[in-house]
Amino acid sequence: MIDIAGAVAAEAIDEETRDQPEPAHAAAGVGPVAAHYGDPIREQRLLATDVGLVDRSHRGVIAVPGAERTGWLHTLTSQHLASLRAGQGSELLVLSPHGHVEQHAMVAEDGETTWLDTEPGDTTGLLGYLEKMRFFTRVDPRDATADWALLSLVGPGAGEAVAALGVSGLAEPDLLGVPGPKFAAGSVPPRPSVVYDVRTLPGGGWARRVRLGVDVLVPRASVPEVVDALVVAGTPVAGLWAYEAVRVAHRLPRVGFETDHRTIPSEVGLVASAVHLDKGCYRGQETVARVHNLGRPPRRLVLLHLDGVTSDQLPTAGAPVTAGGRTVGFVGTAVRHFELGPVALAVLKRSVPDSAELLVEGTAAAIDPE
Repeated sequence: MIDIAGAVAAEAIDEETRDQPEPAHAAAGVGPVAAHYGDPIREQRLLATDVGLVDRSHRGVIAVPGAERTGWLHTLTSQHLASLRAGQGSELLVLSPHGHVEQHAMVAEDGETTWLDTEPGDTTGLLGYLEKMRFFTRVDPRDATADWALLSLVGPGAGEAVAALGVSGLAEPDLLGVPGPKFAAGSVPPRPSVVYDVRTLPGGGWARRVRLGVDVLVPRASVPEVVDALVVAGTPVAGLWAYEAVRVAHRLPRVGFETDHRTIPSEVGLVASAVHLDKGCYRGQETVARVHNLGRPPRRLVLLHLDGVTSDQLPTAGAPVTAGGRTVGFVGTAVRHFELGPVALAVLKRSVPDSAELLVEGTAAAIDPE
């Protein structure tokens, strides 16, 4: 999609951006993705009110075939995957022994392979962990990024737009909801905490209904054909800047952006979608359970409104957030939203009240109450 008229590559704007293919993937032919196609504000409005097609083909794709794949992934990750069926998707986390977030992946099961797609730059780490944990299990995880590409239809019209690829009737995401502290054992159904509807595409790959729209995984060689089919059917293209603005407005975190080496799932809202609180033992589970039962994670994810008068520059990722001269958190992703103006997702100490007067790189900031 970088060849579409008006496309500006994310890495052409920021050479250090994380939104570019891993070096090994770039060497294998995975190209850059577009930050925008000439009008990022119009592209945002499309994603918020209608539908647009976003190139996210820089995400890493891991294929996990093998007879024991779902049970194996169930034991290694935070999600309940033992009963995952063909036509279902979910999310998972890999945690450190102390319960800190290391990797996040979206999941899709097609009956023969469990597919994981993850943040660009995280594929090697996730695949390395899975390979180390194979032992004698009948699984064969591999990096499939060079052969498969993820595109996203984003917006309220995504369910209708995907019909151009031969798929219709995708169900909305099915979230269990987070149980209260000290819930009774066995009270959480033995299924993924979120189930996404997944359908096979006639041309190969699949479509997965998610919170912001519909993800489609297609053979990388067929991306031009897929894009043409969607555009001819009336779906315009939009860049990553527009996608990120919509994501920030929905307060959806990205691992590596709204997380650091100390992040635990409950701090950034990843429990509801990526953690099953009653599935039994997995690496990091003790920390997750202890914090949930106490009900007080040390930090929280917030939406900040930024003063656009003092400076027209958005804060850099990782910029400290201060209150009264002391650091109380950090900025993850900052964007210019077409309605909200300059806003950012930030992770702050839980003790910081919503009314606090905050500063980010000299710019005043205010917490948007949930």
